[in-house]
Amino acid sequence: MGSLLNYNLSLGSCFKSSSITPTFPDTRGIWRNDQKWRKFYKVRAEEKPAKLVTFIGKGGAGKTACALIAAQYYSRTGLRTCLVIQSQDPTAEYLLGQKIGTTPTPIGNGTLQAVRLESTKMLLEPLHRLKKADARLNLSQGVLDEVVGEELGVLPGMDSILAVGALERLIQFIGGTRSDTKELDRKFDMIIYDGISSEETLRMVGAAERSRWYMRYLRNLAEKTDTGRVTAPSFLKLAEASLKPDSTVDSGWRTAAEIWDTADNMLEKRILQKGSRAFADPLKFSCYLVMDPSNCMSVNAALRYWGCAIQAGAHVSGAFYPASPSHRSINMSIDDTFFPLVTASVPFLSMDSTINWDIALKDLNADAKKLLTMNNGSGRSISPVTFDQTKKTVTLFLPGFDKSEIKLSQFQSSFGQFLVRGSTNSVLITLVTS
Repeated sequence: MGSLLNYNLSLGSCFKSSSITPTFPDTRGIWRNDQKWRKFYKVRAEEKPAKLVTFIGKGGAGKTACALIAAQYYSRTGLRTCLVIQSQDPTAEYLLGQKIGTTPTPIGNGTLQAVRLESTKMLLEPLHRLKKADARLNLSQGVLDEVVGEELGVLPGMDSILAVGALERLIQFIGGTRSDTKELDRKFDMIIYDGISSEETLRMVGAAERSRWYMRYLRNLAEKTDTGRVTAPSFLKLAEASLKPDSTVDSGWRTAAEIWDTADNMLEKRILQKGSRAFADPLKFSCYLVMDPSNCMSVNAALRYWGCAIQAGAHVSGAFYPASPSHRSINMSIDDTFFPLVTASVPFLSMDSTINWDIALKDLNADAKKLLTMNNGSGRSISPVTFDQTKKTVTLFLPGFDKSEIKLSQFQSSFGQFLVRGSTNSVLITLVTS
């Protein structure tokens, strides 16, 4: 049994004061022109799900504007694009010049569609599935069937949970968990998600990995308590019947251990594990930071969200900021601050007049296009955890966080595993042992 290892923390995003030695793969050739990139997606359209793209940053930094620019750009390169809005903010509708409905609505004459997620309507679909499952299993003896979905309100936290289901139906990260999603397969190549807030988006990204922890503790609680042994099998059967098609549900008698094994295989290995891996895969997910370079708090917030994204297990692809003549003198400092992330400016969208998207996209510079079309994941990569067995140190890369905010403690039940606890998420790391 070894003692807790000492560890270092790299502050901000500056590698110069860190013990990490970053290595960047050869980036020659990763910038594909629009025609080749478009061809790449068309060839792979039948092999891979849509890619999810989202933007995080301080409120007012321009996340919605960046989402709209990205959606317009992708659609005009021939990619089937869906812009997903999850707020009642009318900014997107104003900039697009038309209403956004609760079903994918064509925008203009291109390949862009937009949809607004409304939790009160999304709540009805899972309730309907629960009722169907309960009708087959007769667990509630008809009580669940009396629930009127339209009377239910949305509780705190439900928006993000329901958004996960809506995005999965569009993206198909997991696949194979539903029988009624074939009609949605490969309908879109790109999904641009503009969430309620950066915090909620990051919690949603990290939800799959965190849920795996909850599953392990819930099983332990259910198998070692009288209440758990009595109630857990019924709830698990209801959840299984809700997620799986009718023909694959085993309605016969099974032991509690068999039910839990089925739940582990279905929820943890087939759903949660796939979900957590997808958000770390740059081929499937890209998260971009957004900031106002003239606002110090906006820049600091972007750094902080970068660290939060790392804790959530998300792949951060780069950073954007609105173009302005006054920003030219500080562009170099932004590049240095966010190194090794690639940064680029995007056209500033004025709210004073209707947006001419032809002109706005014409002003989109080559660096921004390259950053948006970096799809092969071979750009600059950063390891959030680095081990040095010689010095017996663990170096963490968490931009925007101070060392006093991070705690490293040994995992209770396993030697060689440690828990990194930040202000937003916890990360379990396994040390390399000789």
